[in-house]
Amino acid sequence: MDVLIHLFVGLHIVGIASLLGGFLTQMKAMGQGTARFVPAMLHGALTMLVTGVILVGLNQADDQSVNNVKIGVKLALLVVILGLVYVKRDEEKVDAKLFGLVGLLTLANVFIAVLWT
Repeated sequence: MDVLIHLFVGLHIVGIASLLGGFLTQMKAMGQGTARFVPAMLHGALTMLVTGVILVGLNQADDQSVNNVKIGVKLALLVVILGLVYVKRDEEKVDAKLFGLVGLLTLANVFIAVLWT
């Protein structure tokens, strides 16, 4: 079970990297007002959602304690991120504040995962 959990943690990190990497590649464009949500951001957020749900299930199946409040907060942030990226994915330009909000929420999700014990 540990190998399976570690595999999905790795995939979860790949999703985070895709979402955050897509954001970081658009930082210069954000400054110019031409930023857009790239497909990597949507795919990264979806990967995070699927692997996160699987990780919660695997940890509970392995009788490990799961902080449901922490998971709920992370899920709420991810749903907002996913909603924004999905709705605005086809737009040629996204407002810089909205784009920055997605980056901020992504970083908040990372820091909640690492620091909330």
